[in-house]
Amino acid sequence: MYRKSSKPAADPNKKLKISYWSKTKCRCPVCQRDFEKEEMLTGGGRMNAGELTDELHRLYIPSGKYGVVYPIIYAVGACPRCHVAFFWKDFELIKDQPSIEALRDDEENRKKIVANIFPHYDLKRERNLLDGAAMYLLALLSYEKIDLGYAPTLKRAMISLRLAWLCSDLNKAIPGYNYNYPEKIFYSKANFFYEQTLLNETGRIETIAGVSNFGPDIDKNYGYDGVIYLSGLLEYKYGQTDDMQMRYKKLDANKRAIARIFGLGKSSKAKPGPLLENARELYDKLTEELKNANSIDFGDDDE
Repeated sequence: MYRKSSKPAADPNKKLKISYWSKTKCRCPVCQRDFEKEEMLTGGGRMNAGELTDELHRLYIPSGKYGVVYPIIYAVGACPRCHVAFFWKDFELIKDQPSIEALRDDEENRKKIVANIFPHYDLKRERNLLDGAAMYLLALLSYEKIDLGYAPTLKRAMISLRLAWLCSDLNKAIPGYNYNYPEKIFYSKANFFYEQTLLNETGRIETIAGVSNFGPDIDKNYGYDGVIYLSGLLEYKYGQTDDMQMRYKKLDANKRAIARIFGLGKSSKAKPGPLLENARELYDKLTEELKNANSIDFGDDDE
């Protein structure tokens, strides 16, 4: 004799959850309204880690149960009322009045720019890939308006790089909408902001000491050496090629910086292995390209 199970059969049409609404709400520093905080569920095979790209971007293998997931879209939040967006922690930190006023004055401009690139985005529903990309663009525009004390340049660098990744994902998910075009723009912006981060830090214009995670992705923190590496990589891959003399000078400076990473990495067990491997490959590529630049004077060799 068999007993009937009291457990109801699984509904094959039921949508499997990837995220949940946190019990703790987030307060917007601009409009002073609370809004729901969406976070990703991480167990149950939702995140099957795949390869790491040369841009230190972790790819995830789609599962038969959950399909394709995009974990980075949950790392930022956006106020559904005034469309201010930040990394979650910064909603609590940004309090100075000039930054808040600048963000408030720019509200309509933010909405217009984002709607033109990511139309029909929605900040109130469970986010999809397009909503996540829209939130990142809102964050890029929001960090433009805040004080340098919050290290916005590095954050804009990370956000621009992630936006390039998300646009690439959108181009694959919904081909025909030309998301490869903004992808190129965001790579160019990432290149600029990573370079500017290093210039601001070394020039004591803007410190990044208060940033707890340098990313660039959410799975591992590659620290300041990761910033140096990415600045070199993005210049190599996406830097301008109209003025080759300027390009070679920048690549030579990046090669010297990468060489310093090697020197530190050999004596430090704390440095992430993948960063050293990628940095070595980049160093070799820079060396190869700079063979064409023998006639250019780069100044004194300080290695």
